[in-house]
Amino acid sequence: MFDIDINRLNDVLTYNPDSPLIFSSGLFLFLFLGFTLVYMLLQKATTARLLFVTAFSYYFYYKSSGIYFVLLALVTVSDYVIGYYIDRVNDSHNFSKTDSDKRYYKTIAKWLVALSVAIDLGMLAYFKYTNFFGQMICDAVAAVTGNGLAWNHLDIFLPVGVSFFTFQSLSYTIDIYRQRIRPLDNILDYAFFVSFFPQLVAGPIVRAADFIPQIRRRLVVTNPMIGGGIYLIIAGLVKKAIISDYISVNFVERVFDAPTLYSGLENLLAVYGYTLQIYCDFSGYSDMAIGIALLLGFEFPTNFNAPYKSKSITEFWRRWHISLSSWLKDYLYISLGGNRKGKFRQYVNLMLTMLLGGLWHGASLNFILWGGLHGLFLCLDKAWKGIAASFSPLTYLGKKGERPSWHTRLTLFPVAGIITFHLVAATWVLFRAPSLQIAGDVFAQIFTMFDISILGQWIASYNGVAFLMVLGYVLHFAPSSWQTNTRKAMGYLPVPLLALALIVTIWIIIQIKSSEVQPFIYFQF
Repeated sequence: MFDIDINRLNDVLTYNPDSPLIFSSGLFLFLFLGFTLVYMLLQKATTARLLFVTAFSYYFYYKSSGIYFVLLALVTVSDYVIGYYIDRVNDSHNFSKTDSDKRYYKTIAKWLVALSVAIDLGMLAYFKYTNFFGQMICDAVAAVTGNGLAWNHLDIFLPVGVSFFTFQSLSYTIDIYRQRIRPLDNILDYAFFVSFFPQLVAGPIVRAADFIPQIRRRLVVTNPMIGGGIYLIIAGLVKKAIISDYISVNFVERVFDAPTLYSGLENLLAVYGYTLQIYCDFSGYSDMAIGIALLLGFEFPTNFNAPYKSKSITEFWRRWHISLSSWLKDYLYISLGGNRKGKFRQYVNLMLTMLLGGLWHGASLNFILWGGLHGLFLCLDKAWKGIAASFSPLTYLGKKGERPSWHTRLTLFPVAGIITFHLVAATWVLFRAPSLQIAGDVFAQIFTMFDISILGQWIASYNGVAFLMVLGYVLHFAPSSWQTNTRKAMGYLPVPLLALALIVTIWIIIQIKSSEVQPFIYFQF
């Protein structure tokens, strides 16, 4: 019996590709309890605490991607060393007295940044895009020459979170090059920054400038931080394990697997369902990551801010996946020239940024088209605001400091919100559908087989899904003060009561969850 228990324990604690370690799993909650006890014992031993958290983070990543945790180590070591030398070159540049010397050192610094980009994005490209571009090249050659050229699909494992930690590490070397930060003095601190487990595998993408000052400061976890952390963990669990998983397994997956078997109304409701699902799934993970970090004494920036309340696509991208959209803006869009070289170049830069942002999400034409459509919408939005600024009833769309009349707000604001929501929801079809053919089938069913009369029948058949969809959207569109006040109130509750609230939430999840823990959508990116 003892041998069987040891074998079972070994199976649980070692890597299982079919069961990655995620926040909503029972194993993580068990491990996190033990982790927290050791963490608090090391409260005043800063270096030992950093070493312990880094080791746990590497184990966490091992449980998600197996041996590929060596990639995390590779990125850490290479960017730490490159960042050190970029800073030395910057110092030489700053103290140079001749223009030729300044140009020389500037060139060296650029090459070092290029090396960091080549290592990080080269690794990302190999694991994520080898088969995609290989097949694309073969198809192009075949189309030009007329000779069949087959691509032998390579069995390449995509490590979890590789898109996130490569971007996070890149921000470090680029910010050193831009002289916004100085490099860290030891590699342990940098390994802690890159591997910190709450945001390691699915974000948010934390900037070095925001995180590094927190690493060696005195560890203080206040009651508001504990209450806020527990609130965010509970909110994330409800979003992910109750709302997102339930409507996905019990309705959305079925429709997107075979949209032609369902009516236009059911396809439309599935689009609304996935629009809610992906928000609850991803923002739920972000809430849990931010909440766990708060319990450990670290503060992360907000990653989602009620994105479906947006009145324009530009506003949507200021509210959706804020850490990624701001990263793309600061390190790609601005590097391309931003809006500094005229309107046409601004539109080109927007399109390139969003196309690459779409490709970042996955090696598929669906994602590229999704990014391209958002780029087009952003260009149209900026063009419209320029036109609207010339018309007094619409000045609120183009000028700051001017409030529209009450009737303008009453009529045009909801219209803008409804249009924006449906543009976003329509593009999510490309994001969710496994192929362009399936996406086309969804739209075809909606526009040719729509019958509102079966709504009552659908509600009766999918009453649980209908209830959670309504609940999810009501909570999303509720005043932001509700969330702020609830989070603040939980900061005044005693820790035992907070623990009880978390236990009750977990118990409810166990009662209604699907048979298997559903992985987070963004794990595949």
